[in-house]
Amino acid sequence: MVRRFRHLLVRHEPRPSSFLAGAKSALGGGLAIAAIGGLASATDLPMLLAPFGATCVILFSYPTSSPAQPVNVLVGYVLATLVCLALGTLLPVHWTAAALGVGAVMLLMALFRTTHPPAGALPILLLGGTPAATLVKVVPVGALCLVLLAAAYHVLPPSPVRYPHR
Repeated sequence: MVRRFRHLLVRHEPRPSSFLAGAKSALGGGLAIAAIGGLASATDLPMLLAPFGATCVILFSYPTSSPAQPVNVLVGYVLATLVCLALGTLLPVHWTAAALGVGAVMLLMALFRTTHPPAGALPILLLGGTPAATLVKVVPVGALCLVLLAAAYHVLPPSPVRYPHR
């Protein structure tokens, strides 16, 4: 029985080039969230959104992947924010609205060829009480900050990475 499902346990990620490269990614993600947290403190806006943590994993661990590219991050989040604004205006806050929103965000990102998976989580934030109008103020600024920080960070040693990927 175990042999039948062994393929489910196969890891498809390559090994990190070095411990330092892995540590650099982790440090970059942590510093990016610290910067967003500092911005949140300075502006009294709820900038620390869970999807931004997932964005950091993609930006700092997989910077050459499609979802990490600036157009995917920025347009993906803007599309998701617009969906949240429409949902917040047209529908009551309910799990069905969140489900509709996630599907709509996925469709729009596919149509615009700008898939950024963490952006798909934005409609779920409405269930937690985050007003759509707040997301309009916070999400584009936070996404832009994360992209700029990733671009600046990836030029550093020990393993500089060309970001954005060309």
